[in-house]
Amino acid sequence: MLLCLCTLLVGAQGKKVLELKEVVGGAFRSENIYGVIPIPGDGEHYSQMNREGTQVIKYSFKSGKQVEVLFDAATARECPFKRFDSYSFSPDGSKLLIATQTTPIYRHSYTAVHYLYSLKRNLEGKINNVVERLSDGGPQQVPVFSPDGNMVAFVRDNNIYLVKLLYGNSESQVTEDGKRNQVLNGIPDWVYEEEFAMDRALEFSADSKMLAYIRWDESAVPSYNFPLFAGERPHISSYEKYPGEYVYKYPKTGEVNSKVSVHSFDIKSKVTRKINVPLDEDGYIPRIRFTKDANKLAVMTLNRHQNRLDLYFADPRSTVCKLILRDESDKYIKEATFDNICFYDQNFSFLSERNGYNHLYWYTMNGNLQKQVTDGQFEVKEFIGYDAQTGSFFFTSNEESPLRKAVYKVDRKGKKTKLSAQVGTNNAQFSTDLKYFMNRYSNLNTPTVITLNDCNGKVLTTLIDNQKLQNKLAAYAMPQKEFFTFTTQQGTQLNGWMMKPADFNANKKYPVLLYQYSGPGSQQVLDQFSVSWETYMASHGYIVVCVDGRGTGGRGAEFEKCTYLSLGVKEAEDQVETALFMSNQPYVDKARIGIWGWSYGGYMTIMSMSEGRPVFKAGVAVAPVTDWNYYDTIYGERFMRTPKENTSGYEASSAFHRAEQLNGNLLLVHGMADDNVHFQNCAEYAERLVQLGKQFDMHVYTNRNHSIYGGNTRLHLYTKITNFFDRELLQK
Repeated sequence: MLLCLCTLLVGAQGKKVLELKEVVGGAFRSENIYGVIPIPGDGEHYSQMNREGTQVIKYSFKSGKQVEVLFDAATARECPFKRFDSYSFSPDGSKLLIATQTTPIYRHSYTAVHYLYSLKRNLEGKINNVVERLSDGGPQQVPVFSPDGNMVAFVRDNNIYLVKLLYGNSESQVTEDGKRNQVLNGIPDWVYEEEFAMDRALEFSADSKMLAYIRWDESAVPSYNFPLFAGERPHISSYEKYPGEYVYKYPKTGEVNSKVSVHSFDIKSKVTRKINVPLDEDGYIPRIRFTKDANKLAVMTLNRHQNRLDLYFADPRSTVCKLILRDESDKYIKEATFDNICFYDQNFSFLSERNGYNHLYWYTMNGNLQKQVTDGQFEVKEFIGYDAQTGSFFFTSNEESPLRKAVYKVDRKGKKTKLSAQVGTNNAQFSTDLKYFMNRYSNLNTPTVITLNDCNGKVLTTLIDNQKLQNKLAAYAMPQKEFFTFTTQQGTQLNGWMMKPADFNANKKYPVLLYQYSGPGSQQVLDQFSVSWETYMASHGYIVVCVDGRGTGGRGAEFEKCTYLSLGVKEAEDQVETALFMSNQPYVDKARIGIWGWSYGGYMTIMSMSEGRPVFKAGVAVAPVTDWNYYDTIYGERFMRTPKENTSGYEASSAFHRAEQLNGNLLLVHGMADDNVHFQNCAEYAERLVQLGKQFDMHVYTNRNHSIYGGNTRLHLYTKITNFFDRELLQK
């Protein structure tokens, strides 16, 4: 039975029709506040770049009002740039590190030319107002201040450098063996960056006397290469006549990974030591982090199966490691665990699914469990911080519903207080002393509302209410969005949302378009606001449906990890069940049901169209994985183990294995410069369909990565997908 929980109330009264160009171009994107950084050592203020990228402005956490301009490129002395891309503070908040000429590398990594700017005032209350270049040796990666603010370490060309600010910004080289596609110091290889969400592995000790870093030796890792053409946006003139190629190290499931090791560098004596980390030959080191104790470097390790996480405290001088905590799973440890481990003077935080749901645990620095902070059939999403003065823990969780997220505080007596007042999706950014927080809230009905609140949840001021967007949407004939649940034939209850055209008529028969991602731990069915391409399609005569099947997040470890060792099978079954459920609705034309997705969602499109029950007339798979043999070690093996260990699982999870069952008209789309899901996935699967005599459509984007954007690319892509579904589903 269809269960409607909530509907999109904006619109329906207007008459204007959504245009594809304005939707794809972000004309209905909620106004937001970007680049907010709480000022270190100052719980009363936060900072933000202005939209032009020319100033760093200081604001009050209490009032949201501008207090002063901390930096202005137009008035700073000896400033060689007119605008900048990002900035960061020294730990005491007395210096800025300003990034210019930023050049992306992969998802998180980039190089930039950095500049230093002091915020210290003289006896007359004035600042020096001079911009200094961090280094003259070329662009830098991952610069990090020492805790005392007197040094900056960074990486250039895979080697670590150290700049001493008190000695005329003198620069020295810490490592010398860094070399592209061979050795990386202080920065991760491709697979660590992508799957462990890290861009830096370079840390100062609390007393600023030591550096610690991870070294990756990727020389034995197989290379992957793809062609690069001249293109247009951007244009690469050197490839106008003969294409170039990009070559990098990419370990695919079952192949050799980088050899990783942890090292310390004594800044005074210049002695480098290798830390004796007890690590499996093929194990991972996803994080290192110095604790408040300069003699304790936290080293986190995983075995290759990623079901055993060990936390060691290493002495950076003696190199001896002591095991502090071990967490194990019968399936896998989620990567979100690492950044929720936070160190305090006497304790550290830890998130674990050991009782079936992700919860917050509090340990002493000796590794003894002091208490379990949260418990229940819900998930803690993020540990925000601990206030030692009040003994309070701050975190977000989905206690209200798997579809929602709220901000909470638990005091030392265990009393829990909900700090976010509105029901929907809340994301909090706290001041450094946890006395204030900026809350970003939205739900199906409400575009983002940004408020400043005190630590008890009281709203102090509203910074953004997006009323202009509300008024703008009121002029359009907006589709209605509603939540629903249904039970599959296998007895699983699934959550979904549905958008019907604004002029929906229950006596008509509509085509249905399923949108999904479906990847492990992901969630698309959430109580938050968006106007997307799916909204556009619903406004043009489709019923658009999204269902989070088995394997998705928010509902505990058992639901999320039930796809272990056989990705794609249960998820495809659930999408077929969704289509069958929709086909039984009196207002649905069951002969006109389509499905689409991107990345894992593209993979799921193909798997669902090949599940064996011919329910889909058409589908679009953008940048899909087609066989887990083609994907990387960390992600692929986390859920599938290696091809050698799980041969039958890899076969069942392969789109090739069920290609003969492909039913419906398929459009394959891929970027040729996709460094994540390689074009190989699309090319080999297309060849398989050709040899099976199955017709399909295919479009390739020159020089585009996994996100397929740049210039006119996104509009072209969504126009192509729209035209494909209009041809296949709108015409009876």
